[in-house]
Amino acid sequence: MSQARSNGFVSCRRIWYARRERSARQTVMAIQQQLHTVDSIQDLLRTPEYNRRRFYLIDGVMFEMSPVKRIHSRLAVRLNMFLELFLEEHDLGEAHTELGVYPPDDRSTLLAPDAAFVSHARLRDQPEDGFLSIMPDLAVEIASPSDTRAQQRRKAEIYLDNGSSLVWIVLPSQNGVEVCRLDVGAQLDIEFVGQDGVLSGEDVLPGFELALTKLFPVSDEA
Repeated sequence: MSQARSNGFVSCRRIWYARRERSARQTVMAIQQQLHTVDSIQDLLRTPEYNRRRFYLIDGVMFEMSPVKRIHSRLAVRLNMFLELFLEEHDLGEAHTELGVYPPDDRSTLLAPDAAFVSHARLRDQPEDGFLSIMPDLAVEIASPSDTRAQQRRKAEIYLDNGSSLVWIVLPSQNGVEVCRLDVGAQLDIEFVGQDGVLSGEDVLPGFELALTKLFPVSDEA
């Protein structure tokens, strides 16, 4: 992990992360479970028992998403508000929340980021009513207490390996955000931005900047 750096405007530090290949035991455990696809999830959501429930898939394994807590909900609302306000002035694409997305060549994985930006160019040929068979240009995941760090970073890898350019993992417990990209060796590169720092849209949303003091409460509201 590199030394933290601060210039009074951006506060961040680089985090070393190595990919972990799926173990044989994990593979066997996944095979032993009932595996799902995007299509089987869509079928489930059409039934009265499941149509109000939320799921995501990783490698065919289905995970149900529980209702979120107050701080998670507030962060999601505020993030989407800032994205939407920026896009009203800069017609670059669409902001979304909990939009179902899956890799174009992998129907065994389905994610639903808490916030996302998808450019107009990448929305062409995508359905108005349905999941998208592309990953968003920017995906935002807000960490829940039940999430492990490995789970959070696995999602970041899935987004980035399949078309996303930038992933933000929002960490409410730290009042900070992990900014994830792929480095030149296609490894996950993570930079932590603290509460006194600024998130940048980089090449994905040119000109977008968000001071984290506007995102996180000054006092504990949770």
